[in-house]
Amino acid sequence: MFEAVEGMLAEHADIEARLAEPETHADPRLAKKLNQRYSTLSSIIGAWRDWQQLGDDIEAARELASEDAAFAEEADALTARLPEAEEKLRRLLVPRDEADEKDAILELKSGEGGEESALFAGDLLRMYTRYAEARGWKVEILDAADSDLGGYKSVTVAVKAKGASEPGTAPYALLKFEGGVHRVQRVPVTESQGRVHTSAAGVLVFPEAEQVDVTIDENDLRIDVYRSSGPGGQSVNTTDSAVRITHVPTGIVASCQNEKSQLQNKEQAMRILRARLLQAAQDAADAEAGEARRSQVRTVDRSERIRTYNYPENRISDHRTGYKAYNLDQVLDGDLQPVLDSCIEADLAAKLEALES
Repeated sequence: MFEAVEGMLAEHADIEARLAEPETHADPRLAKKLNQRYSTLSSIIGAWRDWQQLGDDIEAARELASEDAAFAEEADALTARLPEAEEKLRRLLVPRDEADEKDAILELKSGEGGEESALFAGDLLRMYTRYAEARGWKVEILDAADSDLGGYKSVTVAVKAKGASEPGTAPYALLKFEGGVHRVQRVPVTESQGRVHTSAAGVLVFPEAEQVDVTIDENDLRIDVYRSSGPGGQSVNTTDSAVRITHVPTGIVASCQNEKSQLQNKEQAMRILRARLLQAAQDAADAEAGEARRSQVRTVDRSERIRTYNYPENRISDHRTGYKAYNLDQVLDGDLQPVLDSCIEADLAAKLEALES
């Protein structure tokens, strides 16, 4: 498995040379792509060299042990570090989803539970926003349909990293595990008897697609304009600024009414459409290859859940990994990483098992 690193050395050197060329940086998308790949390869090669150096040091210490007993102790100490170095390298060599280096688009939808579900969708958005802020990411609302009590019937946001990310730390690499149905158990603000109710909100996660990732023929698009609804300023309900774009060959639809101008809404809707088309293409490729891709629940049914947020017990439970903790208030305040780590570890273990079987 580790022999694969030797084949990466030439690619690493080639990318390093290209990044030193001024013309590379004249194309921001190319520069970003090369920087991301360079970062990934640098991490792998660095871990590989550390592993190799550790092996050399162990061999040298054993050779000197016959002359000085202290080197025997050093050899034992170095040997004890070898499994950790091997595990680190093995993890870095696990094939990653190409989209893991991308930014993310999250779509949150209220489901069963009416206004309570819409309020919970708003709570989830705040959780993701605070988590993103803690990581230094930027969150941008692309489209939103507010509910009467201040929640969201639906909201779509882009989560963007600043600069190149270390392998496995880009927005999509972490947030892709959030796709599915999230169930909440709490006393709704509309409940007068103090009874705990159960409702649900759905989350879809897409890698944000660059224009070079997806080819869209303008002739394949049907663009409809209509009047915005809900809060939003003077332009709401007075001009046809909202935009709905349908990709006719696939039937995939994206809409936006969040901006005041029709042009801005069209640009945002195109971003959402590109992300959905890229996801659809990846799903089709995975199905053709016979791979079992992690599915994101596209119906907001309380019975199909990935996680439960229990307010009375201050408990959060992830039903895929068995993770459970009694710090729900902290998680909702953005301390989401331990929950995500449980998903990352489970995913990694499955991939390692597949590689070694």
